[in-house]
Amino acid sequence: MDTPTYQAGDIAWILTSTALVWLMIPGVGYFYSGMARQKNALSLIMACVLSLVVVSVEWFIWGYSLTFSKTSTSPFIGNLDNAFLRGVLGDASIGSSAIPDLVYCIYQCMFAALTPALAIGAAAERARLLPMIIFIFIWSTLVYNFIAYWTWNPNGWSAKLGAVDFAGGTPVHISSGAASLAYALILGRREGHGEKKEEFRPHNMSNVVLGTAFLWFGWFGFNGGSALSGNLRAAMACVVTNLAAAVGAITWMCLDFRIERKFSALGFCSGAVAGLVAITPASGFVGPAPAVAIGFLGAVACNMAVHLKHWLKYDDVADVFAVHGVGGYVGSLLTGIFAESYIAALDGSTVIAGGWMNRNFIQLGYQLADCTSGMAWSFVVTYIILFIMNKIPGLSLRVDREAELKGLDVAEIGEMAYYHVDKIVGVDQNTGEEKVIKEEVQGYPYQPQAQGTMSSGNPLTKDTLDNA
Repeated sequence: MDTPTYQAGDIAWILTSTALVWLMIPGVGYFYSGMARQKNALSLIMACVLSLVVVSVEWFIWGYSLTFSKTSTSPFIGNLDNAFLRGVLGDASIGSSAIPDLVYCIYQCMFAALTPALAIGAAAERARLLPMIIFIFIWSTLVYNFIAYWTWNPNGWSAKLGAVDFAGGTPVHISSGAASLAYALILGRREGHGEKKEEFRPHNMSNVVLGTAFLWFGWFGFNGGSALSGNLRAAMACVVTNLAAAVGAITWMCLDFRIERKFSALGFCSGAVAGLVAITPASGFVGPAPAVAIGFLGAVACNMAVHLKHWLKYDDVADVFAVHGVGGYVGSLLTGIFAESYIAALDGSTVIAGGWMNRNFIQLGYQLADCTSGMAWSFVVTYIILFIMNKIPGLSLRVDREAELKGLDVAEIGEMAYYHVDKIVGVDQNTGEEKVIKEEVQGYPYQPQAQGTMSSGNPLTKDTLDNA
């Protein structure tokens, strides 16, 4: 059988988009890291990049086959015909005849790897890494592969029903948001959370802004690449993505300014991400004007949803459920309202009936069925997975109290995001000169007169500590 002929530009655009989505994964890590406390900063970055490697292996073993197998006739899940990427090479992909199977495989792998990285933000500062790694593998198989199959495989029940989701409102954002809620409920609240004696504020807003920049940048590949070709539809997806993010950022800042009378950087970042999440399912189906409405409504809905954790008493460190779960849900419903057939047709091949803008009123019902089932499946299955894992000796999900108070960077990784020396300086009563009474390196006591070695092999002296 002859290999189909493809346009080099289409392949180049999807491979570029793959790299852009890849960058979103450490972007999520920096975003979450900045929102956590200093002693847990590195653990969150590590959790996100661990999601990348674990899911990449799962995708190779059976994830891609279960999600995008062409020979499956089941409405719920694929088969193992392409397990270990057998037969995945130059044939036209199931997503589009414009790109080969292998290119589609690696592009979708980045979506699969990003999704659990989003979910684990709710478990920050108290979840053990080993059970988290095992959970990511199991969750990808039993939750992500199923929901992505329903939505994006032509044989999936949601796709056959007529629901539309351009870039992952349900498979990525709703599923990760619902999973984060289940994770937060199973783990319980952090030590000291809700008490006035300890503040749980973002420790590094620069990291939050940096993470937001990585996410916003990568989202052009996330949404624009979902056109699966370098065409006008991809260009429109990039335009509406940027516009919705901008409107979302402005909206959230205004909502916070109304209360705090400050132009909050955290509000800016949260609003931008809320706008990006809300536009994701609609990005290939709407024009610029509806994107403004989606960015505004998405930011308002997510801003209101942040208060749910105070009413329901769950501890979602990074507001994953509020931003991704609620934002994805609202965005999917708004897709049913604002989707237009002429936007989808910009790629020259896609034909849809549109949404309310095209008087196709049943589309909202299809969207409601898709996003509600995705949220329910993700929450229930995630809760069951975590509940069972927590009962297995050695797989308890939460660190002990001592490790939590010490911080996960030291307790789980043995390294910290920041190296510094804390000194207590006093005055010598005899000479009147200052002297170091106590010195601590990364929380461990150190006497300045003592000699030793650092992990680098350099002498452990006061000068080397000052330069560390």
